[in-house]
Amino acid sequence: MHTVEFHFDFGSPNAYLSHLVIPDIERRAGATFVYVPILLGGVFKLTNNRSPAESLAGIRNKPEYQRLETTRFIERHGITRFTPNPFFPVNTLVLMRGAVAASRLGIFARYVDEVYRHMWAEPKKLDDPAVLRAALTESGLDADAILALTQAQDVKDELLENTQRSVERGTFGSPTFFVDDEIYFGKDRLRDVEEAITALRRD
Repeated sequence: MHTVEFHFDFGSPNAYLSHLVIPDIERRAGATFVYVPILLGGVFKLTNNRSPAESLAGIRNKPEYQRLETTRFIERHGITRFTPNPFFPVNTLVLMRGAVAASRLGIFARYVDEVYRHMWAEPKKLDDPAVLRAALTESGLDADAILALTQAQDVKDELLENTQRSVERGTFGSPTFFVDDEIYFGKDRLRDVEEAITALRRD
């Protein structure tokens, strides 16, 4: 079974949409996607990149086309649980540290599912500490344990190191995928990712 790295930040709607599609690709391709938490704000700073909300501001037609492509992706994959977050952009620093913390607590997959739900299916302002704590509690997660670990220096360091290593490998945004050392960016490259996995299985 081949392994694909998925470098993600909860603040990217395209990473969320990828998250919803990944299980089908894993089943079809016989692959496992390993989720690697990174901080998108850190990626932008290290690469001199900007979010689409900033980079597309004032450009005629392109933002509308990107929304059209998102609609096509959602319809193609039968996605029903996606709502643009009215509080976007949300500062994801604590959320991404929380992903590292959740991994240490053995609840990573559930944490990812639930935070994505609260961000993009039932959107909330998750950079408000009270809102985040309430959301984690509603999900049946130990908010106290998770949030306490987000302040641990080794958790902070791991997220920083993940982000730096990702950029060194070529990342400039999220979602980014690595099939062996080949890099693929964006939800629309998932077809290429699946083709690459299939090709590896033939070798």
